[in-house]
Amino acid sequence: MQFVSMIDQETIQRIMDAARIEEVIGDFVSLKKRGANHIGCCPFHNEKTPSFYVSPSKGIYKCFGCGEAGDVVAFLKKHEHYTYPEALQWLARKYNIEIHEEELTPEQQQRQNERDGLFHVSEFAQKYFSDLLWNNEMGRAIGLSYFHQRGLSDEIIRKFGLGYCLDEWSNFTDHAIQNGYSETVLEKTGLTIIKEEGDKKYDRFRGRVMFPIYSISGRVLGFSGRILSSEKQAAKYVNSPDSDIYNKSRILYGLYQARTAISKANKCYLVEGNVDVVSMHQSGVENTVASCGTSLTTEQIRLIKRYTPNVTVLYDGDSAGIKAALRAVDLLFSEGMHVRLVLFPDGEDPDSYAQKYGSTALQEYLAKHEENFIMFKTRVQLESVKDDPIRRAELITDTAHSIALVSDMLERAEYVRQCAFLLHVDEAVLSSAVGKAANANRQKAYEQQHKEEQTARAASEATPDAAPEPAQPTDEASYTSASKPHGTYPPTEVERHLIQLLLNNGNEPISQEFGTNDNDKKIVTYSAAEIIITELRQDALSFAHPLCQRIFEQCTLMVDITHHIDTQHFLNSDDEQLRTFAITLMMDTYSLCPGWDRKVKEMGVYVPKANDNLLQDVTDSVYAFKNHRLSQMINDCREQLRNADEEKQRELLAQIKEYTSVSHQLQKARNIVISPHYNAY
Repeated sequence: MQFVSMIDQETIQRIMDAARIEEVIGDFVSLKKRGANHIGCCPFHNEKTPSFYVSPSKGIYKCFGCGEAGDVVAFLKKHEHYTYPEALQWLARKYNIEIHEEELTPEQQQRQNERDGLFHVSEFAQKYFSDLLWNNEMGRAIGLSYFHQRGLSDEIIRKFGLGYCLDEWSNFTDHAIQNGYSETVLEKTGLTIIKEEGDKKYDRFRGRVMFPIYSISGRVLGFSGRILSSEKQAAKYVNSPDSDIYNKSRILYGLYQARTAISKANKCYLVEGNVDVVSMHQSGVENTVASCGTSLTTEQIRLIKRYTPNVTVLYDGDSAGIKAALRAVDLLFSEGMHVRLVLFPDGEDPDSYAQKYGSTALQEYLAKHEENFIMFKTRVQLESVKDDPIRRAELITDTAHSIALVSDMLERAEYVRQCAFLLHVDEAVLSSAVGKAANANRQKAYEQQHKEEQTARAASEATPDAAPEPAQPTDEASYTSASKPHGTYPPTEVERHLIQLLLNNGNEPISQEFGTNDNDKKIVTYSAAEIIITELRQDALSFAHPLCQRIFEQCTLMVDITHHIDTQHFLNSDDEQLRTFAITLMMDTYSLCPGWDRKVKEMGVYVPKANDNLLQDVTDSVYAFKNHRLSQMINDCREQLRNADEEKQRELLAQIKEYTSVSHQLQKARNIVISPHYNAY
């Protein structure tokens, strides 16, 4: 077993240089190009309108909904719960960069992070089970032959990392212990069951074919094992228990293999079993996943939603399959998904249908028999209601409840129209019932939120010494600071824009030409940052917003020492608030609409870029900032006049007069002329 103890700085730099943030995040989030950026739905909170931006040129991401921001390493640490070395390892593997690893001693193995140990033993188990399937006599005779009987090819078996656990009491457990894994780690992953007496231990998955369950990034989290014997008392499928790395309600089987196909097709097929997923992939329908031994959960739906809002549910055509489909409908619609359904003939499932009729027939069946979920639900329930008026009224109420969960108003209106026709009820009656159901949903959501806030407040009051949890930042909160006595507040637009210029354009040169003839002409060049910093220093002006002031001070220090602003310094800051604020200002969310750049070229129109007239932008921004700060200082003086004594009043009035005079001078001469006084740098 190996673990990275230290990665040298040169290797880290090679990894960071090779990593393309849009490629890395694109492995986890469905991104669409928008101008210079990429945009998608944030993986860190539930949202219907994309507000998650990725900037390839700057190597950063920013969600303007929840405030999460950072670089490629920060994303992996947050999304995959990696440590810093683990994130670098992941990137090194992706970009084929070699990292020299140092083997752990037995003492280091005991001290290593427990969670890291769970990952290591799970990956070790997958490789061992796979090796048994291909290279062990019993594994080939029992496990591999079973997969072949199910019509699975060697290629698809290897793609999903399928394996076999020998039907022996503790074969895997003994092998893992011999390779340095502790009983504690084996028990916590669920691979080994240890009896309370402590002296009896055995393999949880003995005698079963193994389906490893992967994270979105391809790490083994757990297993699902299918028994091959006809033993009636034994469960057909056994799954890994929940652990620090595996939670079955938040994982979808096959998502790691399917995520690219889901994003490309803009559709996800949801099936019931592991074998169905593997069989669908083999049949060319690779955008297929299944829930991991549990009923469909909200967390699983949100995983799918990262890649597409369109879900087609595939269930068996028997009564159990229909009931399972009906249970899922409201949950899917409540998360804003567009849901359709395909029912297979009674006694068939995706796997058996593909085996019986072939891949082409399966794909044709899916295309032909896909239907709207709410319409299907209404029609199926209508058949059981018949002419019973009470049950018919209940059905109308239930249908209204389902339609009310649809967020799109036009889509909801179309459901009302079609379902009213099916139910033989007036459209206005059903529409009214839908409105009442929607209001009830909103009230329920409000009460739930209020209850959670009360619980959080009570917990905070019960533990006054504990630091309160920070609220989820919004667009406004992205610019907040706790240093303001009366609470948090955003910076003014003039402060914000001036800091944006420093971070985004501070290192860009600005030149001016002096002299009237060729002999006298002289070009003077300074960076935008040098000009901004000198202009503010001359008048001893500071920023009112504390985060703006901190960034300005750090930029000033960089320019004083190196004549260059290193924005990576802010991306790597340990201060999360400062880092998020800086990234927010660095992220440019404005760009030409898709295709417009081509159209303007065809029309011979030039669209100005942000830095085309940088000197004028710097001039206007510095002027606006100075004028704004002078206005603030004048207002502050006027506020102090109310409670000042006579002597203080004379002093304040003199300051107001001075500030007003400076303000008038500013308005007369707005242009900045590059002059020798910038040579301080």
